[in-house]
Amino acid sequence: MKQGLVIGKLVPLVKKVCFYGPESTGKSTMAKRLAKVYQTEYVPEVAKEIITSNAFTLEDIEKIGHAQSERIEEKLKTANRILFCDTDLITTQIYAAHYLHQVPPILYDLENRVTYDLYFLFDIDIAWVPDGLRDLRENRREMYEIFKSELILRKIPFVPVNGNYTEREKCVREKIDSLLAVND
Repeated sequence: MKQGLVIGKLVPLVKKVCFYGPESTGKSTMAKRLAKVYQTEYVPEVAKEIITSNAFTLEDIEKIGHAQSERIEEKLKTANRILFCDTDLITTQIYAAHYLHQVPPILYDLENRVTYDLYFLFDIDIAWVPDGLRDLRENRREMYEIFKSELILRKIPFVPVNGNYTEREKCVREKIDSLLAVND
């Protein structure tokens, strides 16, 4: 396994994987499941811990951005070869723009602090499930296209994830296994 040097000591390099896409596409379920399968950590969507409705403020968004970044740093310390992230700062920017019609500049700074080794873009071809915060059921296709265009704009390669849950997991696991094999 490849290692990096941190303050005079060798530590294993942890690959960061982002599950990315609009609401209700299976990202949280996949992150939790694969963290168990690969015996590692995952970072949940911290926004769900901070806000209870979609009536949030720019200050709330900034708090979410900082908390999401801090959680990634925290989980990297205990992750086993790979860290699954249920969201990223691009997602926070997209929702800030959608609900508040502006994006706090700090979100772009925070986005640049964390890079991912692999992005998975989850499609909307599964049933939408309400959770108390989700309210974009009628805008799923539009939101998917926004998410996709943000990756393309940044020239971030991604793996499309679609199909039923079994097909999704098979796709993701094949790519993860390849990613980890490169490190061995």
